[in-house]
Amino acid sequence: MAHIIVVGNEKGGAGKSTVSMHVATALARMGHKVSALDLDLRQKTFGRYAANRAGFLASAEKSLPSASYHELPEVDQASLQPGENVYDRRLSEAVADLEPDSDFIVIDCPGSHTRLSQVAHSLADTLITPLNDSFVDFDLLAHVDAEADKIVGPSVYSEMVWNARQLRAQAGLKPIDWIVLRNRMGAQQMVNKEKMGRALDALAKRIGFRVAPGFHERVIFRELFPRGLTLLDLKDIGVKQLNISNVAARQELRDLIKSLNLPGVEVNF
Repeated sequence: MAHIIVVGNEKGGAGKSTVSMHVATALARMGHKVSALDLDLRQKTFGRYAANRAGFLASAEKSLPSASYHELPEVDQASLQPGENVYDRRLSEAVADLEPDSDFIVIDCPGSHTRLSQVAHSLADTLITPLNDSFVDFDLLAHVDAEADKIVGPSVYSEMVWNARQLRAQAGLKPIDWIVLRNRMGAQQMVNKEKMGRALDALAKRIGFRVAPGFHERVIFRELFPRGLTLLDLKDIGVKQLNISNVAARQELRDLIKSLNLPGVEVNF
């Protein structure tokens, strides 16, 4: 059985696709068979990344380890069972087709609540939730009081994950390993940053997730997207000397992969 990694958050701009691209490509570069799905059927950021990568490698006449990107299969409405949702069928067929030949399946979810995203969360062995280091984003996980010192209660996204966990328990599947990534953290020690840290630690114990460091805001991520490249590909395309920012970004990716504790994965980059 392939290990399913879902990258989800109901808010756009949190860095889901950047995380998905780098996790999928890092695993492929470490020798694992990785398949990928993009459930944002409108924007398809991950899908565009995969197309950019294939186009660049073809034009440069290079071959680099890559995740195998797949579109969701189309389904004949007449083949659906009474009451069966077409999106449920499309996703289940995609995963069933990919599992025999994949070590990992990375699923990038849209930045909104959709049926596909909801079903994907119930399939997750590992759930990664990138979160901008802001109480605006934190509000999707939980509501806090005016001083941001007390958690009032869980919010919409946490409730969806709880429902996904219930479905997995009913099906006899192992619990979701949920990791919340603190993305775009500032380098300075600010009061808001400290409050976010305390709030996340308190909420992690309350609703059951692990907190891990994500990526700082870096220009390199935006520069690599048009060619479908990641930080790990730079030397292979002729970049002989990485600058300090790129070296730091590679270390962030290394720390991220280690924090996921994925089965059979030894970080070697």
